[in-house]
Amino acid sequence: MHRRSLLLGAAAAPLAGLAGRGAQAANTPIKIGLLEDVSGDLAAIGLPKLHGSQLAVDEVNASGGIMGRPVDLTHLDPQGDNARYQEFARRLLQRDKVDVLIGGITSASREAVRPIADRANAFYIYTNQYEGGVCDANMLSVGAVPEQQLSTLLPYMVEKFGKRVYTVAADYNFGHLSSEWGHSIMQPLGVDFVGEEFIPLGVSQFAQTIQNIQRAKPDWLYMLDVGAAQSSFYEQKNAAGVHLPMASPVKIMLGFEHKLFPPGVMANMYAAANWFEELDTPPADAFKKRWRAKYPKEVYINDMGYNAYVAIMMYKMLVETGKSTSLASIRKVMASGTAGIEAPEGFITIDPASQHCSHHMRLISVDAKNDVHVLKDFGIIKPYWLSSIGCDLTKANPKEQYTPDHLPKR
Repeated sequence: MHRRSLLLGAAAAPLAGLAGRGAQAANTPIKIGLLEDVSGDLAAIGLPKLHGSQLAVDEVNASGGIMGRPVDLTHLDPQGDNARYQEFARRLLQRDKVDVLIGGITSASREAVRPIADRANAFYIYTNQYEGGVCDANMLSVGAVPEQQLSTLLPYMVEKFGKRVYTVAADYNFGHLSSEWGHSIMQPLGVDFVGEEFIPLGVSQFAQTIQNIQRAKPDWLYMLDVGAAQSSFYEQKNAAGVHLPMASPVKIMLGFEHKLFPPGVMANMYAAANWFEELDTPPADAFKKRWRAKYPKEVYINDMGYNAYVAIMMYKMLVETGKSTSLASIRKVMASGTAGIEAPEGFITIDPASQHCSHHMRLISVDAKNDVHVLKDFGIIKPYWLSSIGCDLTKANPKEQYTPDHLPKR
């Protein structure tokens, strides 16, 4: 097994000559560069990403590698620092000459890395669910996006609980853009947004926010908080007697708060997810068994850890189908419209226009005993929004991130 896990800090050299590394000797390792936070505020949700990547590499190497070549995984820990993300991305591409760059937790970290991958003409895989909209031919997005999560979840919440909504969001691009998505989806439903707050990452005191919610009297809360510090909101609002229904694209399956807090703290939290450890199907159970055999003390196999595993399996498929690690070959496979793998959630495919993945989505909720229930099966949902607004990476590469308020110029 080829693997390194380091925290590095040297300055990176300018990027050059990184395209077209497809032709290599059969015994030369295929190098994967992994950027994941396993220390700092995001460590709890980042560690499963490292574990999912390591499990995938172990399984790939045990089955003969990729095109008969062993896989070498180099992991660097940016500790949630976007400057480190940039430094380490350059280092992996320039010094270590990795064939693919994978990872990043926050959208801010993705946007720190993406221009570096673009300038190097390198292949970058982002493994988180996110606010969507990136139209960039150098990037494959493995996680779920708003049309898969929010377009299913938010109308359900409005119909079931009411039209008075209060938003609590992390104060960076994920929080702002996911709030924007919420407005775009719910305004046509007649929703009254009775309050909206953007909280800096690392904030852990919410007395004023809770008082604001009590005064606004919403029917339910739209939660877009991120990180261990901001998760302290839930115990604080319960202690203040606030027990409103909540909806989030990042709770339960990603932050696994129902495994970290006492029963009742996360009661009435709703989410739409493609993966959560409680998923009970034969492929999911087989995957969980393999994971638990390697990491028996894992608190929870979260969505991000699952996506990290899937990303490497998807990369193996792309390289072996195209018989090359070159970006041009990988893009050709993605553009075929048939690229996909049998994943633990079911068979998922890559949309050629946006290079985002289809997912099998389910509506889930947490009860007062911290048990997760599947309320509705939405089936396979394709990532349709980018192509609907004109993003087609088989024809052009704008390298842009679009939102409902920032659309391509016609």
